[in-house]
Amino acid sequence: MNQRIDIVPGTDYKIIQESNKFSYGTDAIFLSSIVKPKGLVMDLGTGTGIIPLRLLDKGEIQCIYGVEIQEEVANLAIKSVEINKLQNRIKILHMDLKDLANKFDKGTFDVVTSNPPYMKIGGALVNKDENFAISRHEIACNLEDILRISNYLLKPLGKFYMVHRPDRLVDIIYNMRQYNIEAKRIRFVQPKINKKPNLLLIEGLKDGKPHLKFDDPLIVYNEEGSYTDEIYEIYGMDQR
Repeated sequence: MNQRIDIVPGTDYKIIQESNKFSYGTDAIFLSSIVKPKGLVMDLGTGTGIIPLRLLDKGEIQCIYGVEIQEEVANLAIKSVEINKLQNRIKILHMDLKDLANKFDKGTFDVVTSNPPYMKIGGALVNKDENFAISRHEIACNLEDILRISNYLLKPLGKFYMVHRPDRLVDIIYNMRQYNIEAKRIRFVQPKINKKPNLLLIEGLKDGKPHLKFDDPLIVYNEEGSYTDEIYEIYGMDQR
C-alpha cells in the first residue's frame, strides 16, 4: 500500500488516500461548495470521505453518513474519520447503496449528496482496474439507482445535490422527476470563460414544485491559466 495523508481543502481535517487508487477530484470539491447541509446527511458513493469532511463544519449537522461499496476505499474513509476523531459525527458504511432501505426508515434524511459514476456502460472504454472502473462507470450503481434511493431516504422537501456531466442533463432531470425530486438549481462548471462546460452541479427538492434556476457558471481558470478568485475561495487557498 502507498498511502498518504492530505489536508482536506478549506478545512483543517486530514484525509488518507492511496496513490494507486481512485482519489477525490475537483468535482467533489465543487459539489461540496453548493451544499447547504443540516440535520442528517447521506453521501452516496462517498469514496475516501471527502464530501463528509468538507461539509462537516458548514451547517447545523446532526450526523453525516457516507456509504461506499468498495471495501478498501471504505476502510480508508473510516481511517480518515478516526484520525480526525470524528466517529460521533461521521459514520462510514461499507455497503451497497441500493440496500440502504434495509437499514434506514423512509424519509430519514434532510440532505442527500452524490458524486456518482458518470459513464454509462458501453459509453466509453472501461478501465481494467476495478477500483477506477467502479468509480467512473455505472457498474455498481447507475443514475436511476442513485435517485431511487435518494427519494426513499429524503424527508419531504429534503434537498438533493449532485455533480455530473452536462451530456447527461436530459437523463438527470427526467429521472429526478420520475422519483419526485424536482430540479431547482443548476450551475455549469467551465474550464475557462470561453470553453464549454464539462461539469454540472444540480440541486433538487423532494416533492418540490417545478421552478428551475440557472446560476452563473463556475469558471475554473482565468485566460492566463491561473485559478479564478472563486476557485481560490472554494479551496480555501491564499492567492499567490
